[in-house]
Amino acid sequence: MSNKTLNLDDRLYNYLLSVSLREPDILQTLRQETVNHPMSQMQIAPEQGQFMALLVQLMGAKKTLEVGVFTGYSSLCVALALPADGKVVACDVNEEYTAIARRYWELAGVAHKIDLRIAPAIETLDHLLLEGQANTFDFAFIDADKSNYDNYYEQSLQLVRSGGVIVIDNVLWSGRVADPSDHDNRTQVIHNLNQKLHHDERITLSMLRSQMG
Repeated sequence: MSNKTLNLDDRLYNYLLSVSLREPDILQTLRQETVNHPMSQMQIAPEQGQFMALLVQLMGAKKTLEVGVFTGYSSLCVALALPADGKVVACDVNEEYTAIARRYWELAGVAHKIDLRIAPAIETLDHLLLEGQANTFDFAFIDADKSNYDNYYEQSLQLVRSGGVIVIDNVLWSGRVADPSDHDNRTQVIHNLNQKLHHDERITLSMLRSQMG
């Protein structure tokens, strides 16, 4: 996906960053390195990372969950916002991508806050539930393979406490979810999840017009 908010031209986007982004040097360096990665489109935008950090701070979160790490920008944003005794349980399957993440976590001095689990996320989340960790997470961020989005949502809903927050990336899918002629499986999965969330009385819902939405 694009690494900036939807429907902003370059001039307005650059202005937005110039008056609102407070990005530590370590995050900027990681973001710039990721730009050159062949899968750089998976990187979230800096203003999105800053928004998640704000949510974590406003909540007073101490225990968070991340499904999909890539090079670690989002987990680093959250870890930097957590208190000294905070924890991120981070799920991914790719040792190569997360090696970059590990390097930056160490450089930022937050590696002790991040518990990286290399395994299919569904398995990791099931293990957390079996370990009795239901209702113990304050915050979750889902940004991984779209085919399992509904599974990740349901598992996260069990793991996150009442009053916690679940953030799901890519729910607008660059506008493709609003195109009835788009029959791509990922598009359909996200569309179906959006419909489900709209009517899910277990949650309070807000959809933001950004790539993180």
